[in-house]
Amino acid sequence: MSSGSLKLCGRVAAVLGDNIDTDLIYPGRYLNITDREKTAEHLFELAYPKIRANLHPGEFIVAARNFGCGSSREQAAAALWFAGAGAVIAASFARIFFRNAINLGLPAVVSEQACLACSPGDELELDLTAGEIRNLTQNRVIRAAALDPRAAGLLAAGGLIPYLKGKYAA
Repeated sequence: MSSGSLKLCGRVAAVLGDNIDTDLIYPGRYLNITDREKTAEHLFELAYPKIRANLHPGEFIVAARNFGCGSSREQAAAALWFAGAGAVIAASFARIFFRNAINLGLPAVVSEQACLACSPGDELELDLTAGEIRNLTQNRVIRAAALDPRAAGLLAAGGLIPYLKGKYAA
């Protein structure tokens, strides 16, 4: 994230469909792992192992509707964050996944059009506060929902814990 703004630049690592549930993102059989950094080792293990193998730091996952549905496990968002995903862009998110992502400092961007307007490898520029995605590869602008100012504040701080540490350290 660039300083003083909420803009991100990165490449699309994968474009997924509807209803990517938390068990597809982070399989339940690994819920006993307590080292949160190790969650990345099992990201998309059952359904999309090539995504985990090819995801580079700062890259984006794009999906259709209802990303993060299913159980409320925080490990699904944590696995994406610890794997280095720069953001998840989806037509819609399960409410708890969305909050878990923002609280961890992982941008969750709502855009109904992104799934149809992006391809793996496309270079994107996200303006999280303006609600705009620029697909630099395809030379087009994609509408997105602007982040709520409170969510933007949490992301700018690096997540809920850094935000609270900064707030109460003063």
